[in-house]
Amino acid sequence: MTEAGSERAYGRRTFLAVTGAGLSSLLWAKPVWHAVSGAARPLERALPAGIVPSSGWRIYTVAASMPRFDPTMWRLRIEGLVDSPLALTYDELRRLPRAEQVSGFHCVTGWSVKDVRWAGVRFRDLLAAARPQPNAKVLTFVSAERPYVDTLSLSQAELRDAMLAYEMDGEPLRREHGAPARVVIPEMYGYKNVKWVERIVVGDHVEPGYWEQRGYDVDAWVGRSNGL
Repeated sequence: MTEAGSERAYGRRTFLAVTGAGLSSLLWAKPVWHAVSGAARPLERALPAGIVPSSGWRIYTVAASMPRFDPTMWRLRIEGLVDSPLALTYDELRRLPRAEQVSGFHCVTGWSVKDVRWAGVRFRDLLAAARPQPNAKVLTFVSAERPYVDTLSLSQAELRDAMLAYEMDGEPLRREHGAPARVVIPEMYGYKNVKWVERIVVGDHVEPGYWEQRGYDVDAWVGRSNGL
């Protein structure tokens, strides 16, 4: 899945058509994927070999391995259409006004996790010191998982339960959940909830994100997008 030119655009219906062919068990092994339609091949590396965790989460990646977090080296850079670009350390991020919430997480492929406890910082508080310029309209989130990017409009990022999260269920984010920081926006499907965020670019227009380039909707409202 690392070469955009070699992939076909596909959406939730394609995925469900594949998974409907007997892939509803808890095992997502590669031999099973090879045995079904070629439509499964673009998804193969998005699904880990092994067992789906009992918590209900399924971990998707687009790169060969997940990024590793070094708290001494990591910086969250906020740049673009701002008066004061920032490079926050992990400790500085955690010293910003803390927000907490309980909300559900919904994947476009059809599964959900209820009542996830998140803690982090609201985007308004995160951006305050950077001072977005008057023509700023969009936030682009750049992941340490290359080449993953996605966007939210400023109005979407200001929803009351949108945040950059650094804790889940009372503990710092684990590696597989996007440590040290990830986007949380419960109103949108999971592919907008960018993991392993290392840079936020404030801009004036939307550039299609990783999955939008492959056929998904730019605005991923739960129940109102991607053919639903």
